[in-house]
Amino acid sequence: MYKNIFFAACMMTILLSCNSKEKITEPAYQLVWADEFTTAGQPDAGKWNYEVGGHGWGNQELQFYTDRRTENARVENGHLIIEARKENWQGMNYTSARLVTKGKAEWQYGKIEVKAKIPSGRGTWPAIWMLGATTPLNWPDDGEIDIMEHVGFNQGTVHASIHCKKYYHSIGTQKTATIPVPDCSDNFHVYATEWDKDSVRMSVDGNTYFRFANEHTGYEAWPFDNKMFLLLNVAVGGAWGGQQGVDDSIFPKRMEIDYVRVYQKK
Repeated sequence: MYKNIFFAACMMTILLSCNSKEKITEPAYQLVWADEFTTAGQPDAGKWNYEVGGHGWGNQELQFYTDRRTENARVENGHLIIEARKENWQGMNYTSARLVTKGKAEWQYGKIEVKAKIPSGRGTWPAIWMLGATTPLNWPDDGEIDIMEHVGFNQGTVHASIHCKKYYHSIGTQKTATIPVPDCSDNFHVYATEWDKDSVRMSVDGNTYFRFANEHTGYEAWPFDNKMFLLLNVAVGGAWGGQQGVDDSIFPKRMEIDYVRVYQKK
């Protein structure tokens, strides 16, 4: 009898402890913005703007970014398609698209997840990245977070980087890391950043492989208290993507995005 009462009391204590633990480990993030790409046709104009032009985009890129909803950016079968094509357009030999949330959605800190399948082929340069939402934007001073970059001449290696005035590639101080993702062009993976006042981290499928810590030495090394916006694009060629030329036989090439989800701490 007494053993039964003691056992029941112990079980109640364990259950209360478990319930308390569940409350303590409640997810720290809540979803604040998302695009699941469930409606076929043009990307949601309430969430995305297009950046249009063919001036090289500071990287000697070879494509003209258009706002054409059929050829270069569209939603089909539940995925956002950004397609690079070999065609003459506005004096350039390739077309593609660059979608941005600038002016629609901008965030200070959070967890950004993009589930994507990225293109292969020499000359392709897909990117999932963020820029400081400052007006005007002063690059690299106002910050850049590269959640995912991939160059086709180095198939299966995914890159993560940050850029700021103190750390960027042109002066040889860029902070970057790589991770092998051999099937990145055959299967979808979740490319993510977790970013707060102390650090920026990048991961693939939950595996964190890059971390940049706030040095607390000023804006030149940490502009990442700015609000930032998201960019999705597929470039062709360029100073990095075109280092080994462009294989024209591969086109058209597409990046497929299953979803974009943005979380912030409660």
